[in-house]
Amino acid sequence: MADNEQVLLDQVLVQRQAERSAPIREDEAFELFAAEQALATRQLSSEEVADGVIGGSNDGAIDAIYVFVGGVLLSEDSDVLQDGFSASRLLRGLKLELWLVQAKRETSFTETAIDKAASALARLLSLSESEDDLLKLYSHSVVSRTGFFRKALRVLATRHPQVEIHFVYATRGRASGPNSINSKVEIKARDLEAQLAGVISGAKGRVEFLGAAELWRRANAVPSYTTELTYQENATSGNSHVALVKLRDYMTFLSDEDGQLRRHIFDWNVRDYQGDVEVNREIRSSLENPDGPEFWWLNNGVTIVCSKATAVGKTYHLDDVQVVNGLQSSHTIFNFLRSAPGTHPAFDRSILVRILVTGDDLATRDLVIRATNRQTSVPAASLRATDNIQRDIEAFFIGHDWYYDRRKNFYRNSGRSAERIVSISLLAQAVMAMGLSRPDNSRARPSSLLKRDKEYGEIFSKEIPVEVYLWLARTQKEVDAFLTSEAAGISVPDRNNYRFHLAMVATAKLVGKPVRSPKQLKELARGNVSMSAAHLTESLTLVREEFAAQERRTGSSLDKIAKGPDFVDQLISRLG
Repeated sequence: MADNEQVLLDQVLVQRQAERSAPIREDEAFELFAAEQALATRQLSSEEVADGVIGGSNDGAIDAIYVFVGGVLLSEDSDVLQDGFSASRLLRGLKLELWLVQAKRETSFTETAIDKAASALARLLSLSESEDDLLKLYSHSVVSRTGFFRKALRVLATRHPQVEIHFVYATRGRASGPNSINSKVEIKARDLEAQLAGVISGAKGRVEFLGAAELWRRANAVPSYTTELTYQENATSGNSHVALVKLRDYMTFLSDEDGQLRRHIFDWNVRDYQGDVEVNREIRSSLENPDGPEFWWLNNGVTIVCSKATAVGKTYHLDDVQVVNGLQSSHTIFNFLRSAPGTHPAFDRSILVRILVTGDDLATRDLVIRATNRQTSVPAASLRATDNIQRDIEAFFIGHDWYYDRRKNFYRNSGRSAERIVSISLLAQAVMAMGLSRPDNSRARPSSLLKRDKEYGEIFSKEIPVEVYLWLARTQKEVDAFLTSEAAGISVPDRNNYRFHLAMVATAKLVGKPVRSPKQLKELARGNVSMSAAHLTESLTLVREEFAAQERRTGSSLDKIAKGPDFVDQLISRLG
């Protein structure tokens, strides 16, 4: 008889399938779900989770791969992976993490599954193995994603990174309690942990089992945005406050129940942690000096926005918390105090905290974010989410039961279906592919389309009717759903190479010519035109034929072809 947790987990999986416009294979659905839960504390978007799933033939018994540097998820166009990147820009001793997920719909954990992964990882994580040799044994996706780790490890070698390798094995079985994991499996897991720790001196290896109970609990957990902040002194004006907070108390505010950084309270910050840049070195130096002056004399402090703040005694109770300014200080404080002895004088120094109670007024929060960050050298691209055009798109989407996630995970954490949530990044990729006929940029530069003012202006403009953005988002979702169908016959690793090129071709065929401006899609958007399965099948045939022809001509991989402009020109020439 199935455990209650297994029954409940299966119900969650059925519900997830029902939310999809087109159901996917159950094994694939479980891989996506398991990867999401394995990295639940990282608060990845649905698209980030999906990008890491690489299951298929020659996958080395690994279904999903993710690499983080300093807590930031790496993508193909991350700076650290680019030629010429200088590691001196990064903090010494920062954390390099590799997360590997193996997901099986079985109701048990087996030795064979661990053995297969261990055998593959012995090669995939070896710096002495050539990529050409690895590609003869494993799929391009597996080699590419583990390649993020191998390259980052080489680049960061001079910064002496803290290396952690996590292997998460998920099934629908029982991971704890009686009749759970076989002792032989546990021994194999310990062997694998030792193998992972041996990748480089000082590395940590960890194998984690997630069964039905663990997966179900994580799927039902909602990250808390309600927390407490103990202070020493404060001043209040209306509904907002300024407080001096001991660093030991601020450390408690930043930490979750497992002692890890509560990353989700920084989701609305305008930029990621910058590592070992000058300002962070200065912050760390001021913390390290045992005879240094008060911390808040040398630091601008942090700004918190929340919907409600109540002071009881010397403690604030805060709802819907977001740290919108002071991420660099917060990360540096957390990283330093986590490794410092509890008697270090820095624990008793104070930081200045501004607490602004904005209620549920998101427009006011945007104004606060812009104002508090304009006082520092924040690139204009980092403030994109607060632009008027972004808020206009969000409002229009909501009116049509779609959700534009310009604040990462805002709607996901509100319980909205992932099928109707569209990130800024995905919308930018869709505009670039279908509205500007540059799918190679969508494929090759997923996280950097918003950094350059010229490209940003092309993608997000008041001259483009807002309904065009909704049509592009909905259409890209239709294309993605079609590619997961059996009728399309595209493997999981290849879908990312097809999705934007197929979207461009299918859109051009609807318009009757290549699209050079999103404004050309106005009539399709106002007519609410959808792409039929027959239309997508016909378009896919053309794209597939041209990919095959290009592979024969150049001998290049599908992945390399999809990222280059030559193939786009070839497709456009077929469209006339």
